[in-house]
Amino acid sequence: MCLADGAKLSDQSLVFDRALGRSRLRRALAGDYPDFLLQRAADDLKDRLGAVLREFAVAADLGTALPVVAPVLAGRAGRLLRMAETAGAPADLVGDLESLPFAAGSLDLAVSLLALHGVNDLPGALIQIKRALKPDGLFMGCLLGGRTLQELRQALLEAESETMGGVSPRVAPFADLRDLGGLLQRAGFALPVIDSEIVTVRYRDAFGLLRDLRAMGWANALVARRKTPLRRETLLRAASLYAERFADPDGRLPATFEFVWVSGWAPHESQQKPLKPGSAKARLADALGVPEIKAGEKPGGER
Repeated sequence: MCLADGAKLSDQSLVFDRALGRSRLRRALAGDYPDFLLQRAADDLKDRLGAVLREFAVAADLGTALPVVAPVLAGRAGRLLRMAETAGAPADLVGDLESLPFAAGSLDLAVSLLALHGVNDLPGALIQIKRALKPDGLFMGCLLGGRTLQELRQALLEAESETMGGVSPRVAPFADLRDLGGLLQRAGFALPVIDSEIVTVRYRDAFGLLRDLRAMGWANALVARRKTPLRRETLLRAASLYAERFADPDGRLPATFEFVWVSGWAPHESQQKPLKPGSAKARLADALGVPEIKAGEKPGGER
């Protein structure tokens, strides 16, 4: 959903309980936060920014849970502003991805790793990021995509249906790769690029995966979640189904995380633009060294 300036989402439109999500993240940061996914995303960010041959005077890290972006931007950014979504981690300021505390045209680079998939108004967040960029400023973000935790989702749904006679949402609805290109364009980004990669983490059992999700503050924060904890019977059945359906030959269980990478530039007159129809100065037939066949003609001059 894309909102006009000043508009607010109604309670019926909310997907995530953002206050609960921030509370869980705060507890996670106070504990032993597993950093393997963020480190992987930071390594990918380094590779992707390596293809951008420029430096950035002012950069911002938007909502990344751990300070993994700073080492990537060392020597590339004159100043890095780290915005955390909750207290408990080193940051220059605490803010909200749905209400960014940056002035329009103040940033040369905005980066966000594994955070934006948890907002209720992703189109609105992208619009704000684009607004905060200077002309020809770059945004690069990594979100969790729709195939994330697909194994756990299936196991929980079937187990809950079997043991409780109904289901409630247990795994968040993540971003769809097909939608994000349109969202970037609607937000006003030029030269948008979207791609994804699958990161597979293997566990001894489903309980190890659930412990990591809880330790990262990623436990269920859906508004429509069942407010009571999972029954022991349901949890054991889900773990059994996970192992039956998805175990590798060595018995370990794969957990899928889809990293969706999005990037775009704030428009600037210096950027490449597609040519207008009919503006070409050379014929394709000449370049290929073949006769030109006009519309409606058949090879050999037949119609």
